[in-house]
Amino acid sequence: MKIAVVGATGEVGRMMTRVLQEQNVRPEEVSFFASARSAGDEVEFYGRKHRVKELTEEAMRERYDYLLFSAGAAVSRQFAPIAAEAGSVVIDNSSAFRMDPAIPLVVPEINGDLLKGYRSGIVANPNCSTIQMVLALYRVHERYGIRSIVVSTYQSVSGAGKKGMNELEDQMKGHIAPKKFVKQIHLNVVPQIGSLLENGFTDEEMKMVNETRKILRDPDISVWPTTVRVPVLYCHSESILTETRKPFDLQGIEAALEAGEHVALSRDMFTPLDAAGTDLTYVGRVRAFDDTRFLMWNVADNIRVGAATNAVRILLKHGELN
Repeated sequence: MKIAVVGATGEVGRMMTRVLQEQNVRPEEVSFFASARSAGDEVEFYGRKHRVKELTEEAMRERYDYLLFSAGAAVSRQFAPIAAEAGSVVIDNSSAFRMDPAIPLVVPEINGDLLKGYRSGIVANPNCSTIQMVLALYRVHERYGIRSIVVSTYQSVSGAGKKGMNELEDQMKGHIAPKKFVKQIHLNVVPQIGSLLENGFTDEEMKMVNETRKILRDPDISVWPTTVRVPVLYCHSESILTETRKPFDLQGIEAALEAGEHVALSRDMFTPLDAAGTDLTYVGRVRAFDDTRFLMWNVADNIRVGAATNAVRILLKHGELN
């Protein structure tokens, strides 16, 4: 097996490298790519140090079994199609290709079957807040049908990359001027993630709408999101109100949640500090007033479950099916 990580020096790229090792993925050849600014840095993989190479179009014309991309949408749009044309499977963490109808948007536990026979090309990795929500709800959708979802997110600063983390840490030291976020994030919450669109939603919120429908293969699900940045380093949390098409009892909902792969139903109080560093999506505080709507709390590590781990799970599922 021949693998490369693109964006290897970023927060998600480094985690992809770590998760590959945790999942015992042992390629015969491995390469690491980044921008010219980061080229020459070193990445350790199974105890051996590898020099990071500059990402070029020429390098992407070399065929790899798998290329894990986490370098932003603009970079992906330029380089991923070249790699796909060369016969590589590109697992892309950016938003560039998610809503392209010709490109599978994959959470392997839910729609990994799309990878069967997909010998080369781009596979899109969904948005972090979408991944943990659909992982928590997909068995509910299978059993009861989901009519609508109202979700409020509490998203950590690592979702904005290293610059977001640095900004919170700088503000904790008294350097308040906002740069990455539209308002001060220390001792505050900011109800805007991404750009504001003409419809009043942000692009982060619309990702949750459109990606949820595509992954669950149901364009009729109504999704009402509010995405909020909070002063937490790792893990996104979500408060989710779900309306089902079929009536349920709460025991049935809990059984459906518990049946989700890599989902942990918890009766304990789970917070970002509890979930950080794990590959599980935690759900809890499940409650209802009637038999068609229920509320729950959802926490997962956004860098792992919401990005790197899902990408490596795509790789493993693709290898299993092909």
